[in-house]
Amino acid sequence: MHVAMVAGELSGDLLGAGLIAALRARYPQARFSGIGGPEMLAQGFHTVAPLERLAVMGLVEVLSHLPELLRIRRALHQHWLADPPQVFVGIDAPDFNLGLERRLRARGVPTVHYVSPSVWAWRPWRVRKIARAVSLMLTLLPFEAAFYRDHGVPVRHVGHPLADAIPLRSDPLLARRSLHLDWPAEAKVVALLPGSRLGEISRLGPVFLETARWLHARRPELRFLIPAATRRLHEVLTALRDQSAPALPLALVQGHSRAAMAAADVVLLASGTATLEAMLLKRPMVVAYRVAPATAWIARRLLTVSHFALPNLLAGRELVPEFIQEAATAANLGPAVLRWLDETVTREALTAEFDVLHDQLRRDASRQAATAIAELLESS
Repeated sequence: MHVAMVAGELSGDLLGAGLIAALRARYPQARFSGIGGPEMLAQGFHTVAPLERLAVMGLVEVLSHLPELLRIRRALHQHWLADPPQVFVGIDAPDFNLGLERRLRARGVPTVHYVSPSVWAWRPWRVRKIARAVSLMLTLLPFEAAFYRDHGVPVRHVGHPLADAIPLRSDPLLARRSLHLDWPAEAKVVALLPGSRLGEISRLGPVFLETARWLHARRPELRFLIPAATRRLHEVLTALRDQSAPALPLALVQGHSRAAMAAADVVLLASGTATLEAMLLKRPMVVAYRVAPATAWIARRLLTVSHFALPNLLAGRELVPEFIQEAATAANLGPAVLRWLDETVTREALTAEFDVLHDQLRRDASRQAATAIAELLESS
């Protein structure tokens, strides 16, 4: 069995690793090739191009990388025509993967897309392209499956692997000890997660550090923690901290973003998968998002939803404050963080809401996804 896979970023790498393990339990001799990150490589995956080459966000930002992305996609297509897989699994990265899926499906390769594009949020007409490209859509969120059924696309809601991996309760003191943070047990900690890409950090990193300075001026006892996804991002964030916030009581760690969120009393973070992780850890959060101005101008005219943070989308209403573009300022973010620190009853109510959402997503996702793929192969 040859399974071809492409993960577009680190969150997809985690999903891919869980899926590889679950598929190998069914097909012990299976081999896996394509594009993946360190977690997939640890499962015996053979990568033919670095995952970082695909990790580009935004409508406008991708243009400068387009020639290279198209070259990589052509090379993968030719590679798998010469060594055809029994199935192709595109993990997120829809702008890259759907075109590859369409070409491979036209050559008779069953195609699976794991993680729904946000067609329910903007550009819903993309569902027609998806229907041509995929043999099966695997969704992580429950409301997504209904959208595809309504449009005649084969779909399976599998739940989210993070909901399976993260316990219902996590101890902040244990998390702080695991990160070797020499802070008093009673210290209040704010975790700052400006993103896992250079573009995100360039836009949100300075704002988050300004927010930390705003908070520290009002609450000198606060401690701050920033996890960096990679060594390169650690270097960038260290330089940014040294330049703009050298006096802050701030610890910067490489990796360990989940432990950093678990160690915190409140999390200030960029919109994305990390908001779901913070929700599953039951941590109050403030969510921000900034993209290039041209991307924001386009997106605002195409969005069909009123929220962008995953906890709010899952709940169908605003559970956590979210600030986009020009609203993502220290003057807005700082007071929102303070409210979570000060309002105990509100925090407890939020935890109860997060418990309900956690339960909805806990479905043994990797095994469910592997079962759906096995059933697709048996019916092909």
